[in-house]
Amino acid sequence: MIVEIALVVALGVAAGAIAGLFGVGGGIIFVPTLTLVLGLSQLNAEATSLLAIIPVAILGSWRQSRSGTVRWRDAILVGAVSAFTAVAGALIADAAPERALRIGFALLLVATAVHLVRTARRDPA
Repeated sequence: MIVEIALVVALGVAAGAIAGLFGVGGGIIFVPTLTLVLGLSQLNAEATSLLAIIPVAILGSWRQSRSGTVRWRDAILVGAVSAFTAVAGALIADAAPERALRIGFALLLVATAVHLVRTARRDPA
């Protein structure tokens, strides 16, 4: 039990630092760690990640807002649309097989990585 708590705390530290540094959702860190290290199912990891990211997103946004880097109109629009479609996504995730969720999440991570590498190679600024 103490080891699991220590792992969860370490996960929170890593996800918070990475989210604040790179502006990525903690789910990129939370979901794989919750499944691979803590042994949660993909669905449980995704659900836990969605709830855990709330304080990270609030604090990270507050800090970035103080430095003037938040585009509020875009953030509000994306947030509003995401809030509604997250319900649909959760319903689909509840019905989908575990294997499909894992493969879909892995493909999303790979596609994101490929896009980031291509972008970095084109614009080395």
